[in-house]
Amino acid sequence: MYSFITPAYVIATAFTDGEYISPEVVTHSEIEAAIERWIVPVVGRELLTKVASPEYQTLFSDMLMPAAATAVRLEVQPRLNISTTQHGARVVVGERNAAADNTLRSELMLSLRNHLRTQLLTLTDHLEQNAELYPEYHPRENVLHKVAVYGGFVQIL
Repeated sequence: MYSFITPAYVIATAFTDGEYISPEVVTHSEIEAAIERWIVPVVGRELLTKVASPEYQTLFSDMLMPAAATAVRLEVQPRLNISTTQHGARVVVGERNAAADNTLRSELMLSLRNHLRTQLLTLTDHLEQNAELYPEYHPRENVLHKVAVYGGFVQIL
């Protein structure tokens, strides 16, 4: 459905901490699920169907694609912490590596959520400031206009 983003793009963009990530880690179904969960509620389905067209290239390549890649990583990351085999779920431990403890895993997930939230807010700001360029965007449908969290403060809009 969302063929504008590939697993290779997600790995190259969102997994930038120097470790090798197998291309099989990210599937097209996970990409679609992440976009449905994180991107569609912000930009809307109408704009998302048009965003890959040439007139929206800046929005697409500079804002939407990186946010989508981060959203996919946020969804995939928990699976990277375990290995599921015929013997059940096991903690991944390499020859010279030890598995991260729960605190480190939680910190990573919080960091990824904060990064994605910042990307989505930047995307929203761009859409709001350039509304005449994006007639398919409907601000009232943007989920970020309902509740905002800034530095731990919750604001209901």
